[in-house]
Amino acid sequence: MSAVAETTEGPIEVIQVLFALHPGFGAQELCGPLEILSKALHKIHDPNSKAFECTFASVSQGVTSSSGLTIKADIDIKTAHEDLNEYDVLIVPGGNGVDDVLKKNAEPLELIKAFAQLQTSDPSKERTLMSIGTGSLLLAQAGILQGLAATTHPDYYTKMEIICKDAARRGDLEQTDVMEENYVVNNARFELGEKLEENPFVLSKRPDGRRKSIARKGSNAWKESVKRRESNARRATLKLGGLRLITSGGITSGLDASLYLVAAMVSHESAQEVARVMQYTWNKGVTVEGIDV
Repeated sequence: MSAVAETTEGPIEVIQVLFALHPGFGAQELCGPLEILSKALHKIHDPNSKAFECTFASVSQGVTSSSGLTIKADIDIKTAHEDLNEYDVLIVPGGNGVDDVLKKNAEPLELIKAFAQLQTSDPSKERTLMSIGTGSLLLAQAGILQGLAATTHPDYYTKMEIICKDAARRGDLEQTDVMEENYVVNNARFELGEKLEENPFVLSKRPDGRRKSIARKGSNAWKESVKRRESNARRATLKLGGLRLITSGGITSGLDASLYLVAAMVSHESAQEVARVMQYTWNKGVTVEGIDV
């Protein structure tokens, strides 16, 4: 199902994205990231260089958001499990329905676990798992945030900490650093360059004046990975086999995290162009772990 975009320089592989939807998902937590990814281009002046192709998966053919928006799923969860290796990115929106998923221990929890396990067993492929808003509670319940940093909607910081602690007790007792941030990235790929002050992906000073961070703001990794082989052994030593893991706060934080994803997998210029077209100011988050490959 791999899609290919034709450009003047030949074919460019389209990045495959799977949205895992649950009843009561947040409509804007889906539509915001979807709009950003659908506008992203490998070459900003070439409309044929589409960067992402998105697929919706759910337990039922039609899934309804907490605000009443019904989406027709492209595939069911069973098919999503079967075809999981074909996807480069898994996105998990939050929403009011998250509580029911947690109570029933329902999908997409198993799908999230399977995607993370896929990266651990096969670190040769670059994969990304991203949650929007309270979708990070599902990642926490799935037990994949242990030993990592993450964020969620501000109203759910305490609940997030409780779920992470419970997951730690069930697992190997590694704790999760729940951060009050716009979005948090683990296992980023980035190019540092010779002059950090000129690197658009590095945050050297926080806007609120708090402690400095070595946060990286994206990379050209998707295109670069075609040109050279990443150190699989080095990636395999990272948590989750080097799975890039992004958690974001509220609705607009999901927009910001999606722009980061465009910058990370396509280019910083592409992310800036999408933000310009949408008349949106991109607010950066933080990257807590990364490898320079």
